[in-house]
Parts: sequence; structure tokens; C-alpha cells
Amino acid sequence: MSEDRSTASSAPAVDFRAVSKHFGPVRAVDELSLQLPQGRTIALLGPNGAGKSTSIDLLLGLRKPTGGTVRVLGGSPREAVNAGRIGVMLQSGGLMREVTVREFLTLITQLHPKPLEIGELLERANITDIADRKVDKLSGGQTQRVRFAVAIAGENDLLVLDEPTTGMDVENRQIFWHAMNAEARRGKTILFATHYLEEADQAADLVVVINKGRLLAEGTAAEIKAMAGFRRVAFRLPGIREEQLLAMPGVRSVDLSGGLARIQTSDSDATLYAVLDAGHRPTEIEVTALGLEQAFIAITEQDNSGRDGEEGES
Repeated sequence: MSEDRSTASSAPAVDFRAVSKHFGPVRAVDELSLQLPQGRTIALLGPNGAGKSTSIDLLLGLRKPTGGTVRVLGGSPREAVNAGRIGVMLQSGGLMREVTVREFLTLITQLHPKPLEIGELLERANITDIADRKVDKLSGGQTQRVRFAVAIAGENDLLVLDEPTTGMDVENRQIFWHAMNAEARRGKTILFATHYLEEADQAADLVVVINKGRLLAEGTAAEIKAMAGFRRVAFRLPGIREEQLLAMPGVRSVDLSGGLARIQTSDSDATLYAVLDAGHRPTEIEVTALGLEQAFIAITEQDNSGRDGEEGES
């Protein structure tokens, strides 16, 4: 029996409790516990094979967990899907051929429990200009925008988007994010998986990082950057050698090109003092926090190193 609407509205949008999914000996999702609030835009990040797509399949009810429980909007995934409360944009999936975008989306709205009027749908998805084109004559980016229109074809509460801007050029990506931000302003919960970390940095209220099927980090983009524990130091110092910089305290990595050094360090003060104490006089010094992409790489590398060490000790 499904829960009443008031209970569901106060529940997490997505609630994983010790969820596992095994494919033979492979643990695609490994005791994952995660509660995502409603009304937020949430980026789901992880390297290839981290379990992102499998986790999305579980919350959509496309797969059943090996262990643990999955709740969506206060009920089971099947209840949320059947009630039209979830809109989905997957990486792939066939669209009808030899029909226009308008004809195809009209059919989709007729199948939705709480459909949008076709004109409003075309406008919300920013595809009015291609409404009378045949679906099989669209570019890759335009096809992705039609898939987004399918996801928002009704008045749903949760949008789940798996790599939504794959194959889009810069113009189509801008059009897409304009449309998605408008959905966020309508109060919808948006969960999107992406490899474009600058999109997560710019669009997400909350960032979730998973690795090897486990929750690795959760917080705002700024909090994720801080978790990495590293800063970026850049300066110009002609004649300096990479091995000299790598020997400085705190230095994790060095990118040296044309006398411009870009250093990732765990202690920017100690690194700079060591450079000065060695008699060097760098110019154009900049000290900044890591970007989300660099922080993501640092966090996952730390996790992989720790896991490898644990496995080696067992």
C-alpha cells in the first residue's frame, strides 16, 4: 500500500539503505546508503565503473537490489514511476522514426498520467524551432533535447538524467541547461549523472561522489573541493626543473611548461616557503583552491590507494 502524499512530500527524494547490487562476483553497488533531499539539483559523480548507472537503474526500478532497500519519494520505485512522479532521460534509447518531433511528443504526453500541453512542453524543452522536423533527421544534440522533453512531458516531481549533455555542442548544452534550470525553479528535484564536472560545479546544489559502488563524498561543490585537502599553486620561474619542485614539501603533482609551474600541494604555505628558502624568486604567484575536477580526481585516487592498500593487507 502506498504512503499518503504528505508523508511522501517530506521523505527524501531518493533513499538508499545499505543497497547492494551484484553481477556474479562483481559488486556494482556495495552497501550504498544515501539520502537525497527533495527540491534540490544534485550531481552524481564517479569514474567509469563506479556504479552510477546501476544506481540509477535501481532507483527507477529497472533492476532489483541484491540487498538493502530503495525508496523514492516516500514509496517504492515502481509506485513513483507508475504515478508519473519521475521523469527520466537515459543515455540511450530509441525514439520513433519517420514522425515529427511534435507527433512523437504528443504521443508521449497522451501516455503520461499528468501530461503537459504539447505547446507548453515544446516551449519548456526549448525545441519549438524543431517541432516539425522528423525525429530521425535531428542532430545528436537535438536528439538529446528531445529526450529531455520526454523526461519533462508531465508534471513530475523528480527528474533523473543520465549523462544528459553527451553529444551536445556548446550551443545545445547552453539551451539544455537553460531549460533544466527552469525546471529546478519550478521546485523539481533534479538528479543528473555527468562526466562534465564543470556542469556539476555550476549547476548542482549538492554533489555526490561514488566510487566502486560506495558513497565517497557528499556536499556542496565548495565542500567537495575542501575535502580533497589540496590547493593549486602557480608561478613563473624560468629554469626550474620538475624534480626540484616535486622535492618540495606538500607537493603532489607538477605541471611545468615554458617556465610556468602549476603545482598541486597539500600545504601551499610550506611549498612556497621551501621555494623561497631554496633561493628561488618566482613571479606571478597564484594560490587557489582546486577546481571540482581536480578535487574529484584527488578524492577518488586517495580512495583507490587506500582500498588497494587494504586489499594488499588482507
